[in-house]
Order: sequence, then C-alpha cells, then structure tokens
Amino acid sequence: MPRTAEGRPAAEPSSPGQRARRRKILDAAARLGAAEGIDVQMHQVARLSGVALGTLYRYFPSKTHLFVGVLAQRTDRMAEALGRRTPVSADPVERVVDLLARATRSLLRTPRLANAMIQSNNTADPSVVTESAAIDAEVSAMLLRAAGIGDPTDRERVLVRLLQHAWYGILQTNLNGRSSVAAAEADLRLACRALLGPLAERGAGGGA
Repeated sequence: MPRTAEGRPAAEPSSPGQRARRRKILDAAARLGAAEGIDVQMHQVARLSGVALGTLYRYFPSKTHLFVGVLAQRTDRMAEALGRRTPVSADPVERVVDLLARATRSLLRTPRLANAMIQSNNTADPSVVTESAAIDAEVSAMLLRAAGIGDPTDRERVLVRLLQHAWYGILQTNLNGRSSVAAAEADLRLACRALLGPLAERGAGGGA
C-alpha cells in the first residue's frame, strides 16, 4: 500500500510556471499509472514529466499525495463536464445514475490507474493529504447538483455520503475482479435508487 509522508505537507504552486510543472507531473503519473498502477516509481514520474526529483517531492511528498492529486484532477474535469452536459432525464435519481455510470466507465478504462487512485484516497490521512477531503466534498457537490438539490438537508447530505461510499466499494469490487462492468453498473443503479429515492420529489425540477 502507498505510504503517506507524515509531517511533510505538499507545497502549493503559486505561479503559472509552477502550476504548469505540477500539471506535467500529474499527467506523467496518470500515463505511468495506467500501465503500472501503484508500483510506478517516483523517479519514473520525474523523468517523464521533465522535472527534478526534488521538485516532484516538493509538490507530492509520497505516492499517496501523487495519486490523490491525479484523482483530484480527474474529479475537477468531471465537474467541468457536468456543468456543460444537458440533463439526461427529469428524474433526479436517473441523473445521478448517469453521472456515476459515466465516471465508472471512465475510471475502468484504466483499471491500474483507477486502483492506484482509489487505494491512495482510501488510505490518505486528510490532515496530511488535504486534497482527499476536497475530492469527497466535490463529488458530494456534484451528486447534489445532478439531483437538483441546491440547499440540502442534513439527511440528504448523509444519503449522498453513503452513496459515495457505496460507489467506491462497487468500483473496488470490480477492480479486484469480483464483478463485471455490467454488474457494477447494475449495483450502482440499485444503490442510487435505494439511497436517493427520497430525493426524487424534491429534485424533480432541477438538474445540471
């Protein structure tokens, strides 16, 4: 399992050049992770991205930081795509199913990378790898937005959080070879219906 570098906070880029280097590192990690998964070595990422190894460790003190960073980048892109997408249905639960099914298919196209990202996020200490908590918050916000809920109650927030946990578990089961893609999508649809059924009436008029 990836190990988190305790006590070594990741540096935040503060200039366009630094942000560009950080993006190159994440792009390189995604390419290598798609082929090798969590076994990729940090020096390989530094070489492919064209940055010094010290620069890599400055922004990503461990592989946990690195693959959580890749997941955060993917989550940001998913949120941007959601904002451009025409709602697929008047049914808020069906909109959430569509969102998660699309995300699932995208992740499962590169199973080794998906496993590295999910494993890293699951083992990350949010007090050290701060992007982990941000990912959970952004996914939750996307689910609520897809459901058309702009001012969620505490109960609705809990239901969405439970759905996130169910989704991660469904993904991990598929990545471990214990279910097919079709079975994963069927389980996902059932989880959405079971957990978000109460949102149907409130979110029926909204959507992304």
